Amino acid sequence: MIEVTAKLVRGPLYLAGETVECRVTFYHPILPSHSKSQSNTDSFENLAWSSAQIHCQCLVNEAKVTYPEYGAVTAEEISTSNTDCLLPDTSFAPCRGDRGHVVFSTKPVILFCDLRLTPGESKTFVFKEKLPNEAPPSYRGLAVKYSYKITVGTQRVNSSIKLLKVPLRVLVVNGVSDTSLCPDNDDLAPSSPFIESKPKESPLEIAMQLLQNITARRYPYYFNITNSKGNVVRFCIFKLAYKLGEDIVGTFDFSEATIPCVQFSVTLQSEEEIEASCQKITQKAPSVVSYNKCHEFCISLKYTQLVLPIPLHVTPDFSSDVVSLKWRLHFEFVTTSQPSISETLSDDSTNGTVWQGPSSVDIETMIWNLPIKIYPTMPANISQVFQSQSKCSVVI
Repeated sequence: MIEVTAKLVRGPLYLAGETVECRVTFYHPILPSHSKSQSNTDSFENLAWSSAQIHCQCLVNEAKVTYPEYGAVTAEEISTSNTDCLLPDTSFAPCRGDRGHVVFSTKPVILFCDLRLTPGESKTFVFKEKLPNEAPPSYRGLAVKYSYKITVGTQRVNSSIKLLKVPLRVLVVNGVSDTSLCPDNDDLAPSSPFIESKPKESPLEIAMQLLQNITARRYPYYFNITNSKGNVVRFCIFKLAYKLGEDIVGTFDFSEATIPCVQFSVTLQSEEEIEASCQKITQKAPSVVSYNKCHEFCISLKYTQLVLPIPLHVTPDFSSDVVSLKWRLHFEFVTTSQPSISETLSDDSTNGTVWQGPSSVDIETMIWNLPIKIYPTMPANISQVFQSQSKCSVVI
């Protein structure tokens, strides 16, 4: 018996373009004292080989989505193409048993060939692979799903292959132009041998710095929200670009409203839109998923605020050949045409004024959507949240 354990060194969260590092350990546990081997050679375990690779799969709702023809290769087809007709259980097919279409897969990396372990002995091998920059992000939508896995295949002598699959979460840096990722050409500038040269930043570091600059900008945006009868509220938000885990902060000003507002709600929503060329059924409107929500009664209020956190597990804005994802704030305002919607029960200098709402109010509901941008954050900032998902094991 051999225990195979795979652990992601930095956790399960990575940016496209980063290098994934995984430590794969093979351990031969010590036999119980009451177990006796027939010979000395029975105590050894021989492994023929082990290989690892990363692959990304796309699973679509086939009733609604047609996967592009140029990339329509299913995981089962790849498994079949990698399978020897004489030895069906001895070929490395990392996608065997998985549904969906393979978006990309890295070349298999051989960890070892012919490994022999004594009881209590373990060997650790390091698997490193760079994620492509053009890869789609990890995404679990209503009609489309992108998922990443590291597959470690191991074969014992005269046995079939066992697969160990370690899930990854990949974030993609979108919205930054390629020209902005090119650093200044320092090679053409005059250099001095007496000045210590600074190490050049990688394109990924430059991209994250640009995203930091984009999401750090604060400028008040004012929106006067009105209906056909008058002014409802003035809404102020300090930026329209956010990173995962940040709070969306805004203020509501009812002081100059001409139409009373009874209550309001703000919901963080994602919009999933299938590309026209991949639609089996014409999509009249994007599919909407709601996340965090802020709800408040605002009768007689002049000012109030909005604090809406962005979850860490959601997928930022992205676009692929199959689907695009956008984000918005969905506002709902419940207004009334009655000039006064409260009644005075008592008014004296000792007890103050006591108010009571009316038993019934004629109301109208109006909605408004405000597009926002959500960008990824540095994986190191949130890897601890998903640390429990960075280790997997199997017994062969």
